[in-house]
Amino acid sequence: MMKTNYHTHTPRCLHASGSEREYARRAVEAGYSELGFADHCPWNYGRNFVSDMRMEPGELKDYARAVRAVQAEYQGKLKIHLGLECEYFPARMGWLMEQKERYRLDYLILGNHFDTDEPTGMYFGACRDSQDIRRYVKMTLEGMETGYFAYLAHPDLFLRLIRGFDREAADASRTICRAARQLNLPLEYNLNGLFYCKGFSGAGLGYPCRAFWEIAAQEGVSAVIGVDAHSPDLLSNGALYDEAAQTLEELGVQRLERLAL
Repeated sequence: MMKTNYHTHTPRCLHASGSEREYARRAVEAGYSELGFADHCPWNYGRNFVSDMRMEPGELKDYARAVRAVQAEYQGKLKIHLGLECEYFPARMGWLMEQKERYRLDYLILGNHFDTDEPTGMYFGACRDSQDIRRYVKMTLEGMETGYFAYLAHPDLFLRLIRGFDREAADASRTICRAARQLNLPLEYNLNGLFYCKGFSGAGLGYPCRAFWEIAAQEGVSAVIGVDAHSPDLLSNGALYDEAAQTLEELGVQRLERLAL
């Protein structure tokens, strides 16, 4: 089984640890053939707002330089890619495309954490009711339809605090999965959620949510395993990676071993 991961963070996001070199070393030791860095997009809000979960726009140059340096260092040992994990913020897509070209980013992944804008939008991992769920679906589908993104990260994030997989949750899941199939956009089976949401019963469904992925299998989507590594240690957790691969196989979800970047 080829092991790849395109969802790796750095301390610049303020909630991760480990240098680019440490991630690369652990990836090689753990048998990965490709490693993609996709730290949180440093949105240029242009106002007096400082995010507590992403680098500042001025740090993007250093981020790109650091990843390219370790890419050169590990040439022939590990294929390394430079990317960003981004929300779909309609008013900021032009700026994002400018940064992608300026820093020669290899790819972008859609990690839709906030509604429309971080300073004023709700956090989609805290959806509580039908209105919240419908908003997540609407904004996520619009992001998917841009064609800007290599895949949709943690597509079932909206189920994190939902207590039961009811008709509303099922319909939302099917809408996302059906769009993913039609757009040929892979969905991510997120190991960070799998790691932290084990034993999450009582607080919500957590993610990855098995009921969501059962629908994904019915809809014929393809999936990538995303470690969503916020520390090098998670790359070393081979048992968790194997568990994810086995679950996808049991459900009948096609797993993409690598992305064509």
